Amino acid sequence: MPLNQHIEKHFTSIFWLIVTLATALSVIYASHQILNGDQDQMLIKGYLGAYQDNWLSYGNAASVVGNVPGSLSTYIVGLPLLIWDSPWAPMLLLIALRLASFFLFDAVIKQVFSPVVRLAFLVLYLLNPWFLFDSLMYNPAYLCFFAALHCWTAFKMRQQSSFICSFLHVLAIGLTMQLHYCWPILAVMSAYLYYRGIIKVNWWGLIAGGVAVLASLVPYFIEMQQNSDIQSQRSDRYLAWGMVHVYPVLKAALYWLRYSSFLFTNRIIVDANFLWLTDIEWIRALINYLWQALLYTVGGFTVIAAWAVNRKAWRVIKPHWRSRNNVAYSPADWLIHYAFSAFVGIIISAMLSPIVFSYWHLIITFGFALFPVLYYAEHWQTKRPERLAKVSCLVAGYFILVNLVASHDSNKFSHTHSYQQQVESYIQEQNIVNDQAVK
Repeated sequence: MPLNQHIEKHFTSIFWLIVTLATALSVIYASHQILNGDQDQMLIKGYLGAYQDNWLSYGNAASVVGNVPGSLSTYIVGLPLLIWDSPWAPMLLLIALRLASFFLFDAVIKQVFSPVVRLAFLVLYLLNPWFLFDSLMYNPAYLCFFAALHCWTAFKMRQQSSFICSFLHVLAIGLTMQLHYCWPILAVMSAYLYYRGIIKVNWWGLIAGGVAVLASLVPYFIEMQQNSDIQSQRSDRYLAWGMVHVYPVLKAALYWLRYSSFLFTNRIIVDANFLWLTDIEWIRALINYLWQALLYTVGGFTVIAAWAVNRKAWRVIKPHWRSRNNVAYSPADWLIHYAFSAFVGIIISAMLSPIVFSYWHLIITFGFALFPVLYYAEHWQTKRPERLAKVSCLVAGYFILVNLVASHDSNKFSHTHSYQQQVESYIQEQNIVNDQAVK
């Protein structure tokens, strides 16, 4: 029996096996994360809320532009601690939200593509080091859920307006704003999709979502009047700095290609030291050289492939990208136009930004960047189904190898570190006492 037919026959078993494997890898990553300033900011706000009923109304400090507005980052860590007083409580919620992001995407994908391509998305999303490397307690790790919610609601609104979908669509943007300053990407996407007539909004749902977001920001607005430290910092950077200097825009565009390729962040590629393999320096140097050569070679070839795929996708988009005509797109074509809106959002955000983006600033678009790949994987599935199945298996094996190394030996993760011990030590150092336990 050909491999593709074998996969289709055992689709459900393979599907849940990969989901289970991805969950296990997420837990491994989480348990080995190395705490730094971003995680510390999230944790201290959550513990202050849970232990001392001090729920701060602002999020993490960001470069140049001050603290992120809103209390979401406080509650998303603090509320799980009220249920279970363990550092793993907020971490398990994070892992659950990241898994939920896949199921929201999958609810769209299964209506568009064949089962083998659906499994290809499962591998490219859930097992991808771009995704799993963010399995740590910092604000960009939550963004995939709101990206998926944005996509799911937009797909629901492609044919008819809906109050609840419009409400949730705005909520996805508003809650992203309370976690990270990448929210303009989603806002630009929605504006573009509406302008093109690709989504149909319910204005009452839109207004209700806006009111809900504004209401959640009232404590922040009050705090901002009293605490100047959370406002933007003085800097020589300015609005549209990226457009003037050009390089930030080009770098942001390259990240779009990298997210759909295997050219992962340098924190995976160059930061492994392989001390856990051997103490002999020349052997470690050789292994490190071979490791980097492998990842850069595979990454380079797949970036070229991603460029070719996106060029083909542009041919689908080009006749309509500025049109406001009510075109009846197929679900697959609709996803390509949705992906293009994400690219537009990246470019406009990079032009307006006062900073040069790093990979975590744009990671919210990771799932969207896979859509052009899936679009042409479906064509491949029609012509050469067995080859696509074999490639998917090879990719899964490669991802597992990279994840096993990165989760134990990289810039953000180490097998010598324990997440729970680090958090407990940090909370003791900060002298945050559980008032409820004392009472």
